[in-house]
Amino acid sequence: QVQLQESGPGLVKPSQTLSLTCTVSLGSITTNYYFLSWIRQPPGRGLEWIGFLDYSGSNVISPSLKSRTSISRDPSKNQFTLQLNSVSPEDTAVYYCGRLNGALGNALDAWGQGTLVPAHS
Repeated sequence: QVQLQESGPGLVKPSQTLSLTCTVSLGSITTNYYFLSWIRQPPGRGLEWIGFLDYSGSNVISPSLKSRTSISRDPSKNQFTLQLNSVSPEDTAVYYCGRLNGALGNALDAWGQGTLVPAHS
């Protein structure tokens, strides 16, 4: 059974860069029907889609975050990484990585347990 695991800092200060890595246990991240995604949930609010990385390595990012967000990958480690620049307290959220499967109609077929990232001084 595939597992996704987020890892990153426990705390990030305003104006700094948040970097989170997702490790995928099964299935190459370069498979051409996988879309490697990041989603977040601020405290007391709903889920917010951040963006995804397609099999070619191209980013598709939410317009509201596009100017300060990128997603990259390391196929040798089967990992993909979220970078969010110039964070503010409004970026405090539980961050989830997930895998959309194009062979299953873009269903979210695996996701991590999430990691809380407070963004404050």
